[in-house]
Amino acid sequence: MQTKRVTTLGKSPEVAVIGSGFSGLAASAVLAMHGSKVTVYEKNREIGGRARTFAQDGFVFDMGPSWYWMPDVYDSFYQLFGNITADFYELRKLDPGFAVIFGAGEVMDIPAGFDDVCTLFESIEPGSAEKLKKFIAEGEFKYHVGMNDMVYKPGHSVTEFFSFQLFKDALKLQLFTSFSKHVRQYFKDPRLLALIEFPVLFLGAMPKDTPALYSLMNFSGLKQGTFYPMGGFGKVADSFRQIAENMGVNFKTSQNVEKLEIQKGTISHIHANGNSQQTDAVIGSADYHHIETALLEKNYRSYPESYWENRVFAPSCLLFYLGVDKKIEKLRHHNLFFDEDFEQHAVEIYKDKKWPANPLFYVCCPSKTDPSVAPEGCENLFVLMPIAIGLNDPEVIREQYYNALMDRLEKFAGEDIRSHILYKKSYSTSNFVNDYNAYKGNAYGLANTLMQTAIFKPKLKSRKVSNLFYAGQLTVPGPGVPPSIISGRIAANELLKFLNR
Repeated sequence: MQTKRVTTLGKSPEVAVIGSGFSGLAASAVLAMHGSKVTVYEKNREIGGRARTFAQDGFVFDMGPSWYWMPDVYDSFYQLFGNITADFYELRKLDPGFAVIFGAGEVMDIPAGFDDVCTLFESIEPGSAEKLKKFIAEGEFKYHVGMNDMVYKPGHSVTEFFSFQLFKDALKLQLFTSFSKHVRQYFKDPRLLALIEFPVLFLGAMPKDTPALYSLMNFSGLKQGTFYPMGGFGKVADSFRQIAENMGVNFKTSQNVEKLEIQKGTISHIHANGNSQQTDAVIGSADYHHIETALLEKNYRSYPESYWENRVFAPSCLLFYLGVDKKIEKLRHHNLFFDEDFEQHAVEIYKDKKWPANPLFYVCCPSKTDPSVAPEGCENLFVLMPIAIGLNDPEVIREQYYNALMDRLEKFAGEDIRSHILYKKSYSTSNFVNDYNAYKGNAYGLANTLMQTAIFKPKLKSRKVSNLFYAGQLTVPGPGVPPSIISGRIAANELLKFLNR
């Protein structure tokens, strides 16, 4: 592959990347491919950020991401380096893609084929099959415009969106229409509404506060389908690490970055674990707020504390990693428990910001698809309950919710699970703070509200420090693994422009 190699005064520029989540991995690989000498500083022992894994008693647990949507984003990244997805892992399309569990044990399996999804909708709400086709066609248009023309823009200025075609397309993207209102123009049955709105609740904001643009997620989930990388999501993070290392990236783990030393408005050195290293530029793919408030002096921060206090954050979560010594027949790979009130839980996350009374939750059972993640005859469970950011999460509260969720899981399964648990680990807001310096323990970044979309997100380029750029879920384009990959690519390309100026 022919690439232009950047030099600074006759030598390759030294670039530091803080954090090895997907945005940091993507940025480091792109920068190294173009000739930069890249060092990634990771505070944890493992590479991958929220996509780390851990193994215990024969179980291999993905710590964070478990949904593989938007496969073309991964494909596009691999193609930059002359690779394809199959070079790294087998990608299996799930059928059913996922299941939604309603009251009285009613289960809605979402088929892999879109025609079968339409048939399912029609069986629940007569006339909805044709409406779904139109709804998804609109989502597909938004997906292709959003994921090709808009999402790779750095968000420096509104002028980036001034092309006639993009302006004309923008009218169809429904940025100023409520997602909730848009969905209700098509469907009435509360089960279908819950199915359509769940990606927004888990990754975004209140559906009424989210632009209808994000029906592009429904296109991905219901038409492109839900996939699984055999071996677990950690295989995906590992593939990004492999590519970066092949490009010459140097990874330094267990490195706590303590300070960014600035001279005349430019970072000159990065300080980690008591050592100082000269650098020509920095990409911060760790928590944006942490970098601003902990690594920079006040006069070099782009945003005051009040700015962050007034942002709308996507949820944090309470997680349980469980190793079970038997198979659980009724579970699918992805299971959404919507047997309680959707609206109430959303209000408790985004408005009241309190521990939920009757939460929705999600159970991932990857051992249904992948025998490598659990011993023979066992199940690997990942239980997730979305919660508000900033909550105190003592063990007594975690245990209270563990038992409440397990009561409902066991009721659905029709069998005892708790007495068969070989391994159990909880993870919540304080862990996100300790492990990732996450602002108020957020798990997913900023919510996808209109005033936090594109140019309204925290800027990718520092306003005060000339050679500092940001990547990840708190800047463009937003939360989720595919947006984080894209964010890393954008940040790297903007930094390359800076180095080439």
